[in-house]
Amino acid sequence: MGIYPEIIEKLIEKLEKLPGIGPKSAERIVYYLIGEKDENVISLGQTIISLKNQVKLCKRCFNFAEKEYCNICLDNKRENIICVVEEVKDLISIEKTNFKGRYHVLWGRISLLDNVKPEQLKIKQLIERVKNEKVEEIIIATNPTVEGENTATYISEILKNTGIKISKLAIGVPIGSELEYIDSQTLKKAIEGRKEL
Repeated sequence: MGIYPEIIEKLIEKLEKLPGIGPKSAERIVYYLIGEKDENVISLGQTIISLKNQVKLCKRCFNFAEKEYCNICLDNKRENIICVVEEVKDLISIEKTNFKGRYHVLWGRISLLDNVKPEQLKIKQLIERVKNEKVEEIIIATNPTVEGENTATYISEILKNTGIKISKLAIGVPIGSELEYIDSQTLKKAIEGRKEL
C-alpha cells in the first residue's frame, strides 16, 4: 500500500514516464493540480485529449498538422528548397533561424544498433516529393552523429542523379568558443568545411 491514495500514485506513475520528469517533479505537478482551480485542471485535461484527437502528420512533409497539410506546407511564399530533418524538434530549431524553405521530417535516423532501417523512415516519401515537386535544392540537416551522418550519406546517394543541388549543414566551431576546448572531430569538420573570406 502506497503513501498516497491510489489515484495520486497512478498519476505520479504516468507523469514520471514523461521526458525530463522524475519522481519529485511528478509529485510537484500532482500537488499543483490538486491545488489548482477545477476549471483550469479540466481545461488542461481537455486540451491533452484534443491534442491526441486533432494533431496528425502533414501529408507532404510529416510535420505536425491539424489539417491535411501543416502551416509551412500551406505557405505559398516558401522557397522550393527542402530541408531534411530527423525529428519535428529539429524543424522547429531551423525554423527559428528564419529559414524560408520547406521541410521533410524523416521521423528518425538509420541506426543498425537500434535496428532502424531506411524503409522505416520517410525516405521513400522524400523521393516521391523530389519527383513530383519543383525542388531547387535539398539541404540534409541530420544530426552530426554517426547515425545522422550515415542517414545523410544514404539520402545523398539516392538523390545524387536527380540533378537537384544537394547540400549539408556546415559543421564546425561554435561562436564564442575557444579552439583549445573543441574536440578534434569538430575541428576536423570545421577545417573541411572552411570557406573563402
